[in-house]
Amino acid sequence: MKKLVALFALLPVTAFAHVPSSPTLGMAEGRCRAGESGPSFIVTATGLKDRGGTMKVELYPANDRDFLQDDNILINTGKAFRRVVIDVPSTGPVQLCIRAPGPGTWALSLLHDRDGNRKFSLSIDGVGFPGNPASLGPSKPKVAFAHAVAGNGPTPVTIRVMYRRGLFTFGPLK
Repeated sequence: MKKLVALFALLPVTAFAHVPSSPTLGMAEGRCRAGESGPSFIVTATGLKDRGGTMKVELYPANDRDFLQDDNILINTGKAFRRVVIDVPSTGPVQLCIRAPGPGTWALSLLHDRDGNRKFSLSIDGVGFPGNPASLGPSKPKVAFAHAVAGNGPTPVTIRVMYRRGLFTFGPLK
């Protein structure tokens, strides 16, 4: 249980809870433009428990040290960070477009904030990563589960959202 708490103690400040009321560099830089043609990811979220709340995708440098790091630390040290938040559409595919600083390998995280409160709720919300692991345990995932390669234009990525299954694991819906 202590390991599980430690994992999610890292996440609220970074991947889940911190969505300021005014746009940050990460938010402004992350949004795709109409007809985006530069390096970016078109993230399709699958396996949703429901259509409530918001979806948030975040982009990080593809290394374990910076993955899920506090966005303020990354931005203040000149490292890449991007964030895009949308309301979950009531029908159709759930897609988010997030711009990458350039072509190459990046780490992505996806959150289904089901109650839309901008805070990660262990028993309610869902998470996902491009590597679509079969399950997540009680520790911070390695960037190996979260990396994706952006090309010179929009790159499609499908992420299966996982929800809490049992005391110590997250997994896809059955």
